[in-house]
Amino acid sequence: MMAGMTVADSAGPDLVACPTCDALHRVGSVPLGARGRCSRCGTVLAAPRAGAMTRIVMLAATSLVLMVAAVFFPFLEISAGGMTRKSSVLDAALAFSDGLTLPLTLAVAAFIIVLPALRLGLIIYALAPMALGWHPARRAVPAFRLAESLRPWAMAEIFVIGVAVALVKVGGLATLHFGVAFWAFVLLVLVNVLNDNFMCRLTIWRTLEQRSRS
Repeated sequence: MMAGMTVADSAGPDLVACPTCDALHRVGSVPLGARGRCSRCGTVLAAPRAGAMTRIVMLAATSLVLMVAAVFFPFLEISAGGMTRKSSVLDAALAFSDGLTLPLTLAVAAFIIVLPALRLGLIIYALAPMALGWHPARRAVPAFRLAESLRPWAMAEIFVIGVAVALVKVGGLATLHFGVAFWAFVLLVLVNVLNDNFMCRLTIWRTLEQRSRS
C-alpha cells in the first residue's frame, strides 16, 4: 500500500524534508505496512512495520556478534612459494602501526571496527527498552542521533568491497583460503543492509519523542 504525502493534504503537525529533493511534507499517520512517499520524487519517507523495532535490535545484536568474529578470527590464509600466512582484520589494522603510518592504523581501526561497533551499540541502547515496551533509556535521543551521524563513517561494507578487489589481483599470485572472519564480514554486510531496510527513522524519532514525554 502506498501513501503519498504533501503539505496541503496532510493534517499532521510534523514537517519532514525529503532527503533526496528537499521537498517539505506535513506527514500524518502512516498505517503499518504502508509507505509514505515524497510527492515530488517518490522517495520513501515513512514505512512503519509491525515489530520492526524488535527486529532492528535483534539484527544490531547479531551484527555485534559477527563483528567480534570478524575482527578476531582468521580472515584470510595466503599460500605462496611454500609459505603460508594467516591474518585477521586486527592484524591488518596493526600492520601499519609503526612510525609515520600510525595515523593510517588508527583510521583503519576506527572506520572498520570502532565506529561500526559503536553505532550498533548506540542503536541497541536507544531502542532495546522501547522494543520491550519500556520507556526509552536515559539520553536515548542523543544516543540515536549520534548513531545516525556515524552511519556514513561506519565503513565495514567498504572494507569488504576493497578486499574483494584486492583478492582479484592477488588470486593469480597465491593460493587463497577464506577464514571464518571473511564469512562473518559478508554476513555482517547482509545483516546491516537488512537492518537498514527495517529501520523507519521517522517512526523511531516519533516513538522516542512520545515515550520520552510520557
